[in-house]
Amino acid sequence: MVNTIIFDFGDVFLNKDGEAKEKALAKLGLHDWNDDLEKLEKKLETGKLDEEGFLKGIQPYTDNASLDQIRDAWNMGIADFPLYRLEFLQKLAANYRLFLLSNTDPIHMEKFEQDAGASFYSDFYQCFERIYFSHEIGYRKPAAEAFNYLINNHDIQPKRTLFVDDKKFNTDAAEALGFQVWNLQVGEEDVVDMFDKKVINQEV
Repeated sequence: MVNTIIFDFGDVFLNKDGEAKEKALAKLGLHDWNDDLEKLEKKLETGKLDEEGFLKGIQPYTDNASLDQIRDAWNMGIADFPLYRLEFLQKLAANYRLFLLSNTDPIHMEKFEQDAGASFYSDFYQCFERIYFSHEIGYRKPAAEAFNYLINNHDIQPKRTLFVDDKKFNTDAAEALGFQVWNLQVGEEDVVDMFDKKVINQEV
């Protein structure tokens, strides 16, 4: 029986808008997110590069956009966080150990907290036993180190733990480590459908 659930954040609780981000960056002259930029993002998401270094790294690929313009465009990828998902999570917290494990960066987290407001994001964070952001722990999913970080710090049993993520390569990596998984299909499924879909055969 599952007694622990590890959740991803973006597109599980917080809606994202990759298309809006791409359009905003394109307006600044950046039309192709190439391998060098991908490496830059990975460094940001694993804490090896700070916000200013990341924005300055993107700048040469734009039409002389300012760092503020680049930050604003980058943050267009952050959309809304529906209240009903928080309410579902609060009920879930009464019956399960909950953790958050997210590949994210300090720019996006600052944007989320600013948009959500202190009351909302505090209520959200309080649902979890611990929250782990990749830029704080230095590991990014699907690396096994990201999952082992939680296992080793919290006496987590993978076979009794459900991992929920919208990226199949992340759920595949978790499954290989012995976790039960739900690869949530964005646009077709919602995290609050967990029991309807028999992901866990137990009512909240």
